[in-house]
Amino acid sequence: MNHIYFYILVTALMTYVVRAMPLTMLRKPIRNPFLKSFLSYVPYVTLAVMTFPAIVEVTQVRAAGVAALLAGVYMAWRGKSLIQVAASCCAVVILIELFMKI
Repeated sequence: MNHIYFYILVTALMTYVVRAMPLTMLRKPIRNPFLKSFLSYVPYVTLAVMTFPAIVEVTQVRAAGVAALLAGVYMAWRGKSLIQVAASCCAVVILIELFMKI
């Protein structure tokens, strides 16, 4: 039990270092086009990594999650708004789960 405070301190320190390091090391604007494009995709990749497992595993029927994912990708590819994409995904899940229970 005595080591728990040490673990919390190390975790807090590492979290601070990881977040503070870019602020101290990157004082000039980033001019490298590869690095700029890489950093521009980080939020999208993070969002995808967090939401993809939930889309497929949270639904009662796994096929409903996969179909909702495909519907969302299609709607986003067509340039629809975030509300329209989310609404279509929800509608697909509801419809498939209703038909699978019948």
